[in-house]
Amino acid sequence: MKLLTGNDLKTGDVIWWAGGDWSRHVEDAVDVGDKGETLAATEEAARRVNGPYVIDAVASDTGPRPAHIKERVRALGPTVRLDLSLKPADPNAGSWVI
Repeated sequence: MKLLTGNDLKTGDVIWWAGGDWSRHVEDAVDVGDKGETLAATEEAARRVNGPYVIDAVASDTGPRPAHIKERVRALGPTVRLDLSLKPADPNAGSWVI
């Protein structure tokens, strides 16, 4: 499974390609397969995302999960203060990263 990620041009937030638009939540991301690089170039040229790139991911019960820890940290948000993460109410948010 391949996901497309990058940063929002206005906010700098980590964003994920959700099929027709971008989302801040990795759970919304869709498999881009072999079309990821083409889609990244198109979206960057249209100035809808900054620095898009394709990553490896695996499917899980809660949606796609980045294969590499760096991308899981990007998907969750700050790990030093989980109250500032994208899952502040989830007591298991820390275990999601590792």
